[in-house]
Amino acid sequence: MNEQPVSEKPKAQQKLRLQASFLRMLLLWLILGILFLWSLFAMALVAARWINPPTTAVHMERRLQAWIRGKPYRDRYTFLPLSQISPNLQHAVIAAEDANFYHHHGFDWQQIQIAAKEDLEGERTRGASTLTQQLVKNLFFGTNRSFLRKGIETTLVPVAEFALGKKRILELYLNVVEWGPGVYGAQSACHYYDNTTARNISREQAARLAAILPAPLKRRPERMNSYSAIILRRMNQMGW
Repeated sequence: MNEQPVSEKPKAQQKLRLQASFLRMLLLWLILGILFLWSLFAMALVAARWINPPTTAVHMERRLQAWIRGKPYRDRYTFLPLSQISPNLQHAVIAAEDANFYHHHGFDWQQIQIAAKEDLEGERTRGASTLTQQLVKNLFFGTNRSFLRKGIETTLVPVAEFALGKKRILELYLNVVEWGPGVYGAQSACHYYDNTTARNISREQAARLAAILPAPLKRRPERMNSYSAIILRRMNQMGW
């Protein structure tokens, strides 16, 4: 039976201690890095109460993707005050994406329960993200999916609700959300698809635009007859 020499045992133990110390230091720096990023994002959300974001993570992600693929890229992004965006479009987007927008505090627990049940049954047909969650994701995380991203996003949602309020959240969302290839915000979407302004878009046009939000790079408003009709019915039910 071979035994490890006594002189080698302290060296092995010292090596293990060094490895454990390195892992602890690495974990500490990782936690500090996450906290630092979280603090930056939280401060950016507070600043967004008064400052319109010049760009978002989604904008930068699409630009990078175009550069990597060697494709031309044109960014259409015009920020408008909420007062210059038609109530038709405001209501259509809320009806389509977050019907309980004015009644929750960042998370729609009813929709989360429905989505979880559909996941268990293998019949997931809807998302459960609120406009606030989508805004945080668009601003800071782009389209990537990970548990870490979701965790940080979840902790930032209450900050957004508290610092911004519903009106500003809706204004920011309508202005930064992706509506097509290089098309960001209500004004750009209305001009790109309907050759009109966000102030003058009709009820039916608004419903069609809202219908493409779940997959703006794949859907076209003119093909959204069925879903836009559902959105219009929801608007009627909500008194809009």
